[in-house]
Amino acid sequence: MGIFESLVLGLSVACTPSNLMLCFAGCLLGTAIGVLPGIGPLATMAMLLPVTFHLSPAGALIMLAGVYYGAQYGGSTTAILLKLPGEASSVVTCLDGHEMALQGNAGVALAVAALSSLIAGCLTTVLIALAAPSLAEVALAFQSADYVAVLILGLVAAIVLSQGSLLKAIAAILVGVLLGIIGTDVSTGEHRLTFGLAPLVDGVGFVPVAMGLFGVAEIVSNLASTAGHGTQPVAVKRLWPSRAELKALLFPSLRGTVVGAAFGLLPGGGPTIGAFSAYSLEKKLSATPARFGRGALEGVAAPEAANNAAAQASFIPMLSLGIPPSALMALMIGAMMIHGIAPGPNFIVKQPALFWGLIASMLIGNLMLVLLNLPLIRIWVLLLRVPYRYLYPSILVLCCIGTYSISNSAADVLIMAVFGFVGWFMKKIEIEPAPVLMGLVLGPMLEENFRRALAVSGGDPIIFLQRPISAGLLAVSAALLVAAALPWIRRKRETVFTDPL
Repeated sequence: MGIFESLVLGLSVACTPSNLMLCFAGCLLGTAIGVLPGIGPLATMAMLLPVTFHLSPAGALIMLAGVYYGAQYGGSTTAILLKLPGEASSVVTCLDGHEMALQGNAGVALAVAALSSLIAGCLTTVLIALAAPSLAEVALAFQSADYVAVLILGLVAAIVLSQGSLLKAIAAILVGVLLGIIGTDVSTGEHRLTFGLAPLVDGVGFVPVAMGLFGVAEIVSNLASTAGHGTQPVAVKRLWPSRAELKALLFPSLRGTVVGAAFGLLPGGGPTIGAFSAYSLEKKLSATPARFGRGALEGVAAPEAANNAAAQASFIPMLSLGIPPSALMALMIGAMMIHGIAPGPNFIVKQPALFWGLIASMLIGNLMLVLLNLPLIRIWVLLLRVPYRYLYPSILVLCCIGTYSISNSAADVLIMAVFGFVGWFMKKIEIEPAPVLMGLVLGPMLEENFRRALAVSGGDPIIFLQRPISAGLLAVSAALLVAAALPWIRRKRETVFTDPL
């Protein structure tokens, strides 16, 4: 069966009234949980899993998929308007998106985010349709040692491309990695760096740290710098990009799609690392890198395209190999197994209607998300007209609710408050918060794969140099560090994780 006939089959499945309603419900719910900080797609999909008992297999997958990639759309809204990332992958969008909002271009930033996500979503869907089986084999070529090298390269890139002192950048990354390993050692059961505090036994969550470093720290910084008055409301100039801006977002969106799709294929990659990497790439390619962090349109388009592409590309190893690249995809596999369907190499052949129905629903879902989000831009930008004395208590309440709702723990709210002042202090001493989050995200994955690689090699670290993939990536990492240490390059290092305020 050719690609055209397959897509016709998929559309016949996805376009039934019930499946269209489930697709819209998933997209709407995903957008809502993306906008609300802390209430992530993982918890939402876990709560929805029992509901799938009463749905058809296609309907269940279409709805859950809509929740997942819909959250990537919604997460950019509060990131742009309030510098409050609704999703982990929206942290990068804060950097330039919020600056655009402060310049009166909030509507343009929201439109760019939605259109970039649409481009990435449609192209990645076509990619899945054309190359899912063969692309999944790329992920199989990577072993634990190779993942260690990939993660180290990501950390080194964050160090090299960050602002100011190289030592401060290394310190920020190391702090993030140390935060990531707090809690119970999964291998030995020992408590690490908990200092006898029960709330730290399960580790430090991403959401409390992110809400503190960005949301609370932003409020403290604004109030401190304006003698308690806060920033004044900004007049919104435009709600839609100009023709030149629409043209300018195309290539960053395409590059972000490629980067995001590549990381979506790899277990542990996902939208967050894809967004950081796409932003770094755009910074390096730009003829005027100093614009980044100060309202560069490319700084919104590339990471938004990358996180959406990565979210959808992660379906490739799940559907083609039965390998879940993330906890979210493991839930998708659970939903399939509830209906007696096992994903794997024979899934496409044995369940063509289900596979192509899911693919077609992604095309429809991305269109639904744009039609849903673009009309809301006018409503969202009204938030910027609210006086700051009313806005910042509302942001604090939203942060507290989002943080508390994850595990119903008051300790998480306290952690958020602590990191709020940590973030404010980091600004005062010119250490950027985003690399800390990068270390927090990658640290546990780095440790897990490092241990697994050493277990395979019998404790011999030479395994990292024996495998061509890991050896090559480690060589690139070392070269980047050496280059960054050279005085004439160090003087010219530009900011990637810029926080101008």
